[in-house]
Amino acid sequence: MTIRPGRPATALLALLSFAGALPGERWHLQYFYDENKTGLTINDLKFASAQRGVAIGFIGEGKKTRPTAVVTSDGGAHWTLVPTREMGVSLYFLNEGLGWMVSAPRGLWQTTEAGRNWKKLPDPPKGLARVWFLDEKHGFGVGSNKLVVETQDGGLHWKPLATAAEPKTTPEYTFYTWISFTGQNGVITGFSRPPKQGGQKFPDWLEPDEAVSRAERPHLNITLKTADAGANWIPDTASMFGRISRFRIGGNGIALALTEFAASFPFPAEVFSINGRTGQADRVYREKDRAINDAWIAPSGTAYLTGVEVPGRLRTVVVPGKLKIVTSSDLKRWTEMPVDYRAVATRAMMSLVDDQNIWVATDTGMILKLVP
Repeated sequence: MTIRPGRPATALLALLSFAGALPGERWHLQYFYDENKTGLTINDLKFASAQRGVAIGFIGEGKKTRPTAVVTSDGGAHWTLVPTREMGVSLYFLNEGLGWMVSAPRGLWQTTEAGRNWKKLPDPPKGLARVWFLDEKHGFGVGSNKLVVETQDGGLHWKPLATAAEPKTTPEYTFYTWISFTGQNGVITGFSRPPKQGGQKFPDWLEPDEAVSRAERPHLNITLKTADAGANWIPDTASMFGRISRFRIGGNGIALALTEFAASFPFPAEVFSINGRTGQADRVYREKDRAINDAWIAPSGTAYLTGVEVPGRLRTVVVPGKLKIVTSSDLKRWTEMPVDYRAVATRAMMSLVDDQNIWVATDTGMILKLVP
């Protein structure tokens, strides 16, 4: 399926259809890494339960890095630094103890103690970036070079998912980046984007004028959908601006799809709601000065978006901006929530257990919890 570029809401409808802050709530800073001459970068955060949580990343000191995890067993009241042998890039937890960590440059680890111990699994697929498990044995993984794989033994062995190869794209430029399941229904998203034109030699923040004037080109977004826990998958593609970076399915049959754009696009990001019963896709949020990085729907139906305030068109800056979190009970009226004034980031991520237990981590080494 090919959809005319510039119509992201319509494209999301075709791709992803599948059969407000309470008074006094605020985001309290639970953890802040504040050591002299070093800094903590958090790559991912997951809470396996209301008590046990893990953040992964690395401690940087000049050009040196030390892979590490930060773990809690009391809901974030206390946090402990736990060294890891490789730098973690993403996490998935099946229950309070059992979880998996994908690491760079090529690693897959398993924990049975909520991040306090890690056992490396043999020979993970090259390019693996993220995993999702339906039970202790059955799981899926996605990554670069058109990678979608399946395991039936807890990650010891993997086999390619044939459906992922069906879209007619070049593997070198095709990335599957996200997995989301609720019950039997699952979605895998990805995109195919050729190299930047013009031989760009430097990052955007070193060439701000060129970055802002460089027009974003439409590229191919890819979706794989299943209604039987992965026994069968249906692929779909759409040509559109931006890339789908998050797809969260809520228990109320509504999903949130986050699309992020390049610096030249008028908006940093847009969030769409997808009705699982009707297939209707509606844009529910976008602001020119808010770079949204994550989106969740709580069991009650309350939605939360977290991101960073951006000062202008150039969004790939190295200076952190203020952490911003907004919420809505109807996906129409959004309320900005009070956030600890010290919280800054270039990217932020969220982990939600239930309506009473929600956390946000920043890539600058901070972890916050929503409190009454």
